Amino acid sequence: MAIYHFSAKVISRSAGSSAVASAAYRSAERLHDDRLDRSHDFTNKAGVVHSEVMLPEGAPEQLGDRSTLWNAVEATELRKDAQLAREIEFAIPRELDQQQGIELARDFVQAEFVDRGMIADLNVHWDIGADGLARPHAHVMLTMREASEDGFGKKERDWNRTDLIEAWRERWASHVNERLAELDIDAQIDHRSLEAQGIDLEPQTKIGAPSLRMGAEADRLIEHHAIARENGERIIADPGIALDAITKSQATFTRRDLAMFVHRHSDGKDQFDRAMSAVESSPDLVALGKDGRGSERFTSRDMIEVEARLESASASIAERQHHRVPERSQLRALAAAENRGLVLSGEQRLAFEHATVGKDLGVVVGYAGSGKSAMLGVAREAWEDGGLRVRGAALSGIAAENLEAGSGIASRTIASLEHQWSQGRDLLSPGDVLVIDEAGMIGSRQMERVLSATNDAGAKVVLVGDPQQLQAIEAGAAFRSIAERHGHVEITEIRRQQVDWQRDATRHLATGRTAEALDAYSANDMVHAAETREAARGELIEGWNHERVADPDCSRIILTHTNDEVRALNELARGRLRGDGALSEEVSITTERGSRDFAAGDRLMFLRNDRELGVKNGSLGTVQSVSAQRMAVLLDDGRSVAFDTKDYAHIEHGYAATIHKSQGVTVDRAHVLATPGMDQHSSYVALSRHRESVSLHYGRNDFADDGKLARVLSRERAKDMAGDYGEIESVERRFAERRGISFRERVSELVRKVPEKLRGLIDGMLTPEADRQVRAQAAVRRHAREVSSILLAQEDGTTITQLVDEGRYAPMGQELAAAREELNDFGANYSRDFERAYLADQPLAHEAANGQVRRAILAMKAVQKAQEAGQDRADQFVDRWQKLQRNSEETYQRGATGGYRSARSEMANMAKSLQRDPQLESLLANRKAELGIRVASGRPLGNELAFRHGLDLGRGRGIEI
Repeated sequence: MAIYHFSAKVISRSAGSSAVASAAYRSAERLHDDRLDRSHDFTNKAGVVHSEVMLPEGAPEQLGDRSTLWNAVEATELRKDAQLAREIEFAIPRELDQQQGIELARDFVQAEFVDRGMIADLNVHWDIGADGLARPHAHVMLTMREASEDGFGKKERDWNRTDLIEAWRERWASHVNERLAELDIDAQIDHRSLEAQGIDLEPQTKIGAPSLRMGAEADRLIEHHAIARENGERIIADPGIALDAITKSQATFTRRDLAMFVHRHSDGKDQFDRAMSAVESSPDLVALGKDGRGSERFTSRDMIEVEARLESASASIAERQHHRVPERSQLRALAAAENRGLVLSGEQRLAFEHATVGKDLGVVVGYAGSGKSAMLGVAREAWEDGGLRVRGAALSGIAAENLEAGSGIASRTIASLEHQWSQGRDLLSPGDVLVIDEAGMIGSRQMERVLSATNDAGAKVVLVGDPQQLQAIEAGAAFRSIAERHGHVEITEIRRQQVDWQRDATRHLATGRTAEALDAYSANDMVHAAETREAARGELIEGWNHERVADPDCSRIILTHTNDEVRALNELARGRLRGDGALSEEVSITTERGSRDFAAGDRLMFLRNDRELGVKNGSLGTVQSVSAQRMAVLLDDGRSVAFDTKDYAHIEHGYAATIHKSQGVTVDRAHVLATPGMDQHSSYVALSRHRESVSLHYGRNDFADDGKLARVLSRERAKDMAGDYGEIESVERRFAERRGISFRERVSELVRKVPEKLRGLIDGMLTPEADRQVRAQAAVRRHAREVSSILLAQEDGTTITQLVDEGRYAPMGQELAAAREELNDFGANYSRDFERAYLADQPLAHEAANGQVRRAILAMKAVQKAQEAGQDRADQFVDRWQKLQRNSEETYQRGATGGYRSARSEMANMAKSLQRDPQLESLLANRKAELGIRVASGRPLGNELAFRHGLDLGRGRGIEI
């Protein structure tokens, strides 16, 4: 667990300090102080691993010499109480090696201080503490005056702003977390106070060098040890404090995570040992087994109980069917939607029926842009027609706003709902339907509270989301777990994008094939590389501005991963607008994030929910007028709001936004700046917001080439559940295997490491199941070796079976047949599914042939899952078709022309959909009789259905939404 520390102070003469002496100590050098005419020699100081003076553009080169620099500062400052320099100190994560730590510090200092015009004297220390652990940290001495060829000028008062210090604290956390993510290190830091994080421990004071020099009686040193000792005693008395703190953002953790936390909050080795012992012996600590990296994973009993309550509540709701909507209400809602020009697709119709007719627990998984909100709008009409009250909720204000705008369901944040419930107001009732959107972003604890309240009230709940999009900030993956346990319906047909290949790209992103999606965008000139990130920013803004001028009526947004990049992009965008004369006179406003300039015409983002004002965190608008005291804004939904800036100051420029704020947003065009902190989930969201086009930019100093970009943006970082590691069949715990947990691989690894003469003894000790797993591993490797040989020998893209059947590789074919037979003993058609996986990713075969079979097994299971999903879709299509066919015949006989036309229109829509779904068409090829086709004519299946049943595909087509 990486440690957060970031402090700032001023080095001043009034405190008896000397800039030269301070610089000499931090750099472990001998420097002569011209003002005092004495030398400061700290060359015996150990632990300084990097030392340099970093100059901003325009500063004279001679100031790059440390002695010259700080003697010049001393000479410039004449007052006896002069402020000489600012010092920033921050802790570097122990997870990094020295070179990585130095690069991390240099990059931050350059971006935050030097680029602002400060001269920075950076010194990285890699001390070893009394406990034997490294204490890497950086000291940065900063000049307080502007520097030019003429020397130091006036003091920059703007560098003293309190809000700027706070911004640096937050940006250091973002900078570290982004770099840790780039290096695939499973750790994070948090700049918030312990109280803000809900951790019942006292924040410790920093032990500075003066306190150490003054000895154990120094007040600061005494205070630091006292707080650390008190925190340690709290942990010893109540180990649950440590467990609660660690599991706030992660459901499981390692022993190293625990040790780092306890070390940070204890005093000395003896207390550390006692605190660790207390936590490790606590009955609230639950061991889960080892993960794929060999690290033992743990969780807390509280987390186990949360997950148990979550499962109990969801299972209880799923057992009920008290909110079934009458068929007449369904038909009226569908007819009303059709009159508006909205015809649900086959998948949307299945989701509609699942939500309105099925269990009281509905789970809808929908790809980004698949029309989930449109379906929910029709479901709302059916629920309300059936006498039910429909309420909506989402984690964020903007997601609740989007749900309400897209479906007409009155919505609010979950936090707001829980607050109302705690006050005994607006409670759920048995006649309620609660729709929760973007459910994949909700942590286990909050999901449990909501579902328990829903269960107690006897209400119905419908969870809607996509577990592949942005993950929950809090611990757990509740939505994914509920979908796996209780079943769900999927909406996979993309409607947001207007071009087929872009819809395919979104499907690739939704199914983890990020590299394929990037290849598609690259082939269509939508991926742009620049030499540096700074250059990429500039190119992105140029493209954005060109589109803005050429097509001002289109909606657009700029997206990136961190708040720092958002700020930089906002400033560049405003610079282009100012240059084009698109902004009127600017007014400086003191906002919650510091001073900002606004003008009429500026894009603006609201950063806090305000019910009276009618805005949400993430709401966007355009400034209509602004003064030092008041601002009027036209929101993107067409409403106008006005407010006093002293009453509401939570505003920011709104040209760019973080990817987290964009989930649920739809625009015509998106511009994305890729940075190393992104992963598969954020990439999916960022690259699926657009209708028309997306432009992805990156710098080669972040990603060497498109291949590195694809690897980083493909990283899966799905959150886990403690239940993922239970002793349950691995086929039912796919997520645990994605984390690398595989018992059979562990056994195989152990066996390979044992001398040959002892293997027989171990084989005799293995259980039958373990023995079978070991033999299955060997069968996979043997089969992979044969496939790998054929793939290496083939000359074209012919399939493995064709190569063998044509006799081109007969000897190999004989060995392959034997390997297939052996492998299929462990599962029907295993060899076929492995070969399909190998043809899609040939390096997998070569990797498995060399004994590394884990990824091959996961790929084979993905093939099986896709086939199972395809068969399910085919079954659903046939069932729906037959139901519509019967309905059309019955309504025709009764003379109910409205119902007849509705059924026929939906049949035409289903037939038309096959033209865009070759996979489903292929799966239905052998089921034509069930669809009423007795004699095939050779036409495509969709056209054949239309011909045999007299359907008009033109009138049956629904609109794209």
